[in-house]
Amino acid sequence: MSFGKKTDWAAQSPYDRFFDFIAPSANRFAVLLDHMKNLSLNTLVVSIEGNRHFFIFPDKIYIKLLPGDDFPLKGENPVVLTAHYDRVEGSPGANDNSAAVFMLLKAALKLRELGSDRWIIIFTDKEELRSGEGIQEQGAYSLARKLCKFGMESVPVFNFDACGTGETFVFSSTTDYLMGKTPKPNYRNTQVRMKSLREKVFGAARKLYITNALALPTPFSADVGFLQGGIPCQTITMLPSGEAAPFAYLLRSRPSFADTLIASPARDPLDWRLIPETWRCINGPADNHLRLTPEHFEKVVRLAVELCRG
Repeated sequence: MSFGKKTDWAAQSPYDRFFDFIAPSANRFAVLLDHMKNLSLNTLVVSIEGNRHFFIFPDKIYIKLLPGDDFPLKGENPVVLTAHYDRVEGSPGANDNSAAVFMLLKAALKLRELGSDRWIIIFTDKEELRSGEGIQEQGAYSLARKLCKFGMESVPVFNFDACGTGETFVFSSTTDYLMGKTPKPNYRNTQVRMKSLREKVFGAARKLYITNALALPTPFSADVGFLQGGIPCQTITMLPSGEAAPFAYLLRSRPSFADTLIASPARDPLDWRLIPETWRCINGPADNHLRLTPEHFEKVVRLAVELCRG
């Protein structure tokens, strides 16, 4: 895998603010808000329990919410695409999760060109938890609870996380794995909905003739917070094929390794080296633009658009 060391891609809209966004001292909220205004995207900031989430709606949707107003697209079950815009302190956050944020900005512009009008894109706050914090502190948890109160508990949600490196799609099965380990009576309906989301994303991939796609457990992401908050969510990520194939083989021969991947960083040095290198590099200084593969960005954008059209 040759990483995208050239930066020509960052001169093209909407990626032209990417390096501002990953700068060490960047106010990522301010950069993203200003960028969306310049792109004339129909944006609303929703504050929930101290977290600030960005909602992007189709242009025709009136979004100035007043007390007593219905939530836009309520009852229409729009497709919801999400990506968290926060990052771990000390990390550029290029792959986790700046790349996916800018890919969804590109998807929003394409959806506007196509006239599609049953979608919402949400950039979520506080996906990254500090030591000692639990799922209920994650922004996706309180966001899901609020969406349920808005009457949006049945919306299909697709979460894009760490999509900037590699050409192989990995459709996360983490929530399925977690539900299998702690079965509860109310999980049956959730499992059915997760199956439907998985079928939808694989169906979109087939329509686009995407052949490099796997269903595997992936590291902790916003899908866990959404699940705990009452809304099933399908996470989409990317890996280089040279990492994805060996990892799939490892999980077939050692299924319990998913616990090591999901629950916490591997403490055994041997286990740590078994985690795909792309995932080992997130949440630290190595998560910089030199590890990105921008030649594959458009694949992710096309999948995001197809999910909203299918």
